[in-house]
Amino acid sequence: MEQKRCISSLTLAELTDELKALGQPGFRAKQIFHWVHQKLVTEFSAMTDQPKTLLAKLEETFYIAAPQIERRQEAKDGTVKYLLRMADGNCIETVVMRYHYGNTVCVSTQVGCRMGCRFCASTQAGRVRNLEAGEICSEIYTAQKDIGERISHIVLMGIGEPLDNFDEVMRFLENITSPEGVNIGMRNISLSTCGLVPKIDQLAEKKLQLTLSISLHAPTNQIRSSMMPVNDAYPVEQLIQTVRRYQETTGRRVSFEYSMVRGVNDSDICAKQLADLIRGMGAHVNLIPINPVDGSPYSATDAANVRRFQQKLESLGVNATVRRRLGSEISAACGQLRRDEMNGKA
Repeated sequence: MEQKRCISSLTLAELTDELKALGQPGFRAKQIFHWVHQKLVTEFSAMTDQPKTLLAKLEETFYIAAPQIERRQEAKDGTVKYLLRMADGNCIETVVMRYHYGNTVCVSTQVGCRMGCRFCASTQAGRVRNLEAGEICSEIYTAQKDIGERISHIVLMGIGEPLDNFDEVMRFLENITSPEGVNIGMRNISLSTCGLVPKIDQLAEKKLQLTLSISLHAPTNQIRSSMMPVNDAYPVEQLIQTVRRYQETTGRRVSFEYSMVRGVNDSDICAKQLADLIRGMGAHVNLIPINPVDGSPYSATDAANVRRFQQKLESLGVNATVRRRLGSEISAACGQLRRDEMNGKA
């Protein structure tokens, strides 16, 4: 028996082609896309304006991504973290963060991750598979329905490396920004990468209006390679050169994420090296006090040291802010809930 395909992964153009192949008029595609991506139905039977014969055919061929909420944790600050079980039984994590400008959802793009960053829980068990575009969309739809509020911003910063799942992430971006769907503006979307140089160039060609965030975390090859194995393939100098090229191609500013690790990358010397590295880019540095992760050799820099590092960067002409720490009491470090579930602690 042929395996069912995820209809919520199809773009509107792809869905139109599928329905034409079934002998259906083109307008049916837009109607079905509305049902899936605007009205957020999870059953074909809910599509009340569609012929029953068509719904039966769709049911036979496709499914709508609709993860189950396996665990839900809510912090005092309103942050909600979900452990979601996908149709094949694998679990991922999704987080809703509340800000004054709206609700931001942090989505996963893979089940697990193969990048091997040593401060991250997501990568400790490796990568199982890529998520499909519809599955990534379903994280947002599940969270939006659960909290009963609109999601206005997205960060692709959960489990997985987005650019390691390039094609599905691009399809996801097309669907989630579609006026026929939930219509979240591309400028309200941030994509975070650990620095896959060829994929950054590929992304630049698309000239999307999203914000690219580079997980830099260290100003030198020696320190970065000790934290992030990807640096062995794409050293700091090559990465920064690629980011400068990305800025020239897209006209978009880039931000750098910098996780503060005690005694590793938090010295005044590191601040000076970082400022020298990104000088002239007009880039923003987001300093991140790391959440504790079991099995990681790293511990967080204290708040006073983070502030000192920030002031040093600003004195050197670098715009730097400290990320607001949300949900620390609910296993906020990405991948912890999934790892606990895998280890039978959930």
